[in-house]
Amino acid sequence: MDGTLVQTPDRAAMLAALERLVGAESPSPDKARCDACADEVAALFAQRAGAHVTRHQRSERGDHLEIRVGAGTKPILLLCHHDTVWPAGTIARLPFRVDGNRVTGPGGYDMKAGIVEAAFALQGARLARPVIVLSTSDEEIGSNSSRALIEERAREAEAVLVLEPAASGGALKTARKGIADFILEVDGRAAHAGVEPEKGISAIEEMARQVLALKALADPSRGTTINVGVLTAGTRPNVVPAHARAEIDIRFSSAAEAERIVEAVRALLPVAEGARLRIDGGLDRPPMERGGFKLEETSTGGGSDGNFTAAIGIPTLDGLGPDGGGAHADSEHLLITSWLQRTELLGRLLEAL
Repeated sequence: MDGTLVQTPDRAAMLAALERLVGAESPSPDKARCDACADEVAALFAQRAGAHVTRHQRSERGDHLEIRVGAGTKPILLLCHHDTVWPAGTIARLPFRVDGNRVTGPGGYDMKAGIVEAAFALQGARLARPVIVLSTSDEEIGSNSSRALIEERAREAEAVLVLEPAASGGALKTARKGIADFILEVDGRAAHAGVEPEKGISAIEEMARQVLALKALADPSRGTTINVGVLTAGTRPNVVPAHARAEIDIRFSSAAEAERIVEAVRALLPVAEGARLRIDGGLDRPPMERGGFKLEETSTGGGSDGNFTAAIGIPTLDGLGPDGGGAHADSEHLLITSWLQRTELLGRLLEAL
């Protein structure tokens, strides 16, 4: 390949496309809004890349888009998602805004900018092989309705490129932690806290013991962290609580740690006599472990759909979206210079692979 640019990205057109996608708010649980955003994504790829778009309909989640450019076998698979963590109406509080080199707006950095990047990189690229773009609607809530589709297309592919945003500073992501999610429920026995507390079994006290046991399973030196992020319990201060419920997020860097931690959580036993535990959940995303050649790269504690493709042995490169920061926070932003550079880079990768 010669040293000429694949195609100089059209800054104004890319910003206009991103503004439309950000304006089409798409919280993961809202099927109607996710489907409306999918309409915008399909129109963008049809206009910019002349792509053939197949819509994979889902009854309870938003539909997923399969976008194909070119024909033949062993395609390059690009992974995107058009759902976001932001509730409907956030755009009124955090509007789309361009301030010099900085763009803000809910879901722009994570990861609607990556969708726009893919569409513009494909425009006019001299593809060495066909390209499939998957834009899914449930990545932010575990990809339960899209995982089978992602893995099926990945098994057909030569390689997978993930358009999630770059790590701060622009490094690509060659490793991601895996995720396990659990719900732990404790059943105790209610009693009057002042008259006969000895007849009760406090679900809160039992849950406190279980939380400490969970934290003892963590091993930060191996990249294994455990967070009890939501805890609900009790009814009134004068009642020994009969029930408690905890939502648990576990992250790990290796398959061995995933196996250890999942087995340990499922093996938890009650401490207080008469208390009962119910444990639901398990592995959500396997870890994306490092492998292959060296480049300016990093790992991250967040998960992506690239976890699935790497776990089944398909070469996967993540973080090809723009530099920026503040994913899932009010400070979410992307840097335009990086975005344009990444669009050129992606075009060159699609020509070379």
